[in-house]
Amino acid sequence: MNLSHLFQRSVQQYPQRPALARGVNPALTYSELNRRVRSLAYWLRHTLGLHAGDRVMLAMKNCPEYMELMLAGWHAGLCLVPVNSKLHANEIDYMLRDSGARACLSQGELLLSLQPVAAQVDGLQLVDVASEAYRSAMNNPPLEPVSDSDSDLAWLFYTSGTTGRPKGVMLSHANMVCAAMHFYSDVQPVASDDVLVHVAPMSHGSGIYSIPYFIKGALQVVPDSGGLDEAELFRLFRHYDKVSLFAAPTIVQRLVQHAHHHPVSWPGLRAMLVGGAPFYVEDIKSAVQCFGPRIAQMYGQGESPMTISALPAEQLASAVAENDTAMLASVGFVQTAIHVTIVDSDNQPVAAGVTGEVIVRGATVMAGYWNNPDATRQTVVDGALRTGDIGLLDDRGLLHLKDRSKDVIISGGTNIYPREVEEALLTHEAVAEVSVVGAPDPEWGEAVVAFVVCHQGATVSAAELDGLCIQSIARFKRPKRYVFVPEFPKNSTGKVLKRELQKSIAVAE
Repeated sequence: MNLSHLFQRSVQQYPQRPALARGVNPALTYSELNRRVRSLAYWLRHTLGLHAGDRVMLAMKNCPEYMELMLAGWHAGLCLVPVNSKLHANEIDYMLRDSGARACLSQGELLLSLQPVAAQVDGLQLVDVASEAYRSAMNNPPLEPVSDSDSDLAWLFYTSGTTGRPKGVMLSHANMVCAAMHFYSDVQPVASDDVLVHVAPMSHGSGIYSIPYFIKGALQVVPDSGGLDEAELFRLFRHYDKVSLFAAPTIVQRLVQHAHHHPVSWPGLRAMLVGGAPFYVEDIKSAVQCFGPRIAQMYGQGESPMTISALPAEQLASAVAENDTAMLASVGFVQTAIHVTIVDSDNQPVAAGVTGEVIVRGATVMAGYWNNPDATRQTVVDGALRTGDIGLLDDRGLLHLKDRSKDVIISGGTNIYPREVEEALLTHEAVAEVSVVGAPDPEWGEAVVAFVVCHQGATVSAAELDGLCIQSIARFKRPKRYVFVPEFPKNSTGKVLKRELQKSIAVAE
């Protein structure tokens, strides 16, 4: 089923229900939002000259315009390319070129940083969504839906790959709709009086979770800040009822800390939907003890977003009450229409309790990687997703993750690939070798640590290396710590033993 078709269905069913609001301001109804969406779709097709199947990049912080452009893009038969607004312009440059995007919609400081990049990309239109030209687009006539195909690409999401170069995950309308159905069956049901607040990036899980909400005619709210402001969010919990939000564990930790240190209440909070990074047992207990049975957890990958396993809030709260550590340490039960197999190094299924690679089958698995058939063949084998995650299924059917065969660092719910940071640091003339690893961090889940070997007789400070990173990669990818060593532990083939480096961090602490 096509996402635009489902939105039109909601417009018919819930025309006067509130659909989209900024903070506590009056909300657009589904009927009013639909008029904006259809006019924007016309503008995308006839003013920007885009055609069905063209890619359109959304490089913006959270704002109501993000939601209406998502819906307008699908209505116009386009494929959205969401990018993290914290990325450096150089990183977005690669995604623009690789995706072949014909338009990039942005605003504010990010738009300014993208201007020199966009000028070098042939045929690309960089559009300011805060401009009068964008506002005047609402005066266009409504566009009829362009496509009702569920096989069309809806979402081209760039995720770090095994070489450190981002890969475009191709998600069809069918993939996205199936993800919404799994939300209802395995996380929580949604009704038209529910509210979803977007504090996490809409370019990631929060944007995807908008789908089950607009399908059911629910309200979506973007905070005035466009992100996480604890005091603001608690005010929204008091203003609205039945509020849910997607949150990385670091967001939950910040909310727990705020609740402990301030006289706040949360009468309208329904659920925090936690994913995107490891959620540690003690943090789960603290969250449930603070907020009660309002914490749900799910696991997925960009290649099958948030649809592999889950624990709904009631089940997670029961596990805390019963001190069921095994359940709390898991990532939940495999979702309804998903099949998970654990395989050994010979790709043979293993018994319950035995560790191996997590293999996923289901209608939520991506169509493949954009423009990268080799990576697709390696990752999707006979229709099954090789996650690269190492785990096991226990006797109860709970999925436990033990490790990641890919060296991705997940900090604050965002993937950071070590090679990106290593390559940036290696551009300094004093640096001979670099190895970047993740270290446990109580706030962010993992922190980036860079081990550095300098050329003989050369020196460089952590501050200099930090400045170098700021010039070439996103700020959140910078190492939180630099460790200068004379040499790296290596195996017989010369490969750096990263696990030994990680152990040295633990010993030092």
